[in-house]
Amino acid sequence: MKSDLSVAIRRFKPEKQTSQFRTRRAAELISADDYARQTRVVLLPDTNVYINSFAGLLTPAAKYLMDSALLFHSSVCLGEIAVGVGNYNPASSGWRKTSREYTGLVASIPETRIIEPDEQTWIEAGMIAGILARTQGYQSHQRKECLNDALIYLSAAKEGIPVLTSNRDEFDVIQQIAKQGIFVHY
Repeated sequence: MKSDLSVAIRRFKPEKQTSQFRTRRAAELISADDYARQTRVVLLPDTNVYINSFAGLLTPAAKYLMDSALLFHSSVCLGEIAVGVGNYNPASSGWRKTSREYTGLVASIPETRIIEPDEQTWIEAGMIAGILARTQGYQSHQRKECLNDALIYLSAAKEGIPVLTSNRDEFDVIQQIAKQGIFVHY
């Protein structure tokens, strides 16, 4: 498939996105409690899900979903995990445990369950991050985080897989632009 910026411009219409997006109420979105009631669940965890899981901070519904769902994983999330481990101070008392946990996690993921953004997804994620940087007034570091979240969201959407995240506000505004995806918040 040829990469095409004009496709992203036509799809997301940045010229029409001129005002700040409002964050929708939690009741308007899909929660982990609601999603856990479905029979066969397929999910892609956002990076914060892995972090919260290791920290014991998942809600009961999110923990249930992580334990029972068929999980796919984003190469973007794996990169974010690697950044976190690389940034962790090796002199810290928790460094060995943390690096072992994440090394084990990454090693346990079958190659067939890793989703990678293609060229067009990169272009569309860049368009979304640019629109949101402009309309939401994002700082430089927020644009980069938004780009990663848009890559995760769009890659999952392309495969028809919802994203599980605790980052409701960011995924909410991304979804308001790219309506083809689904995210489940906890």
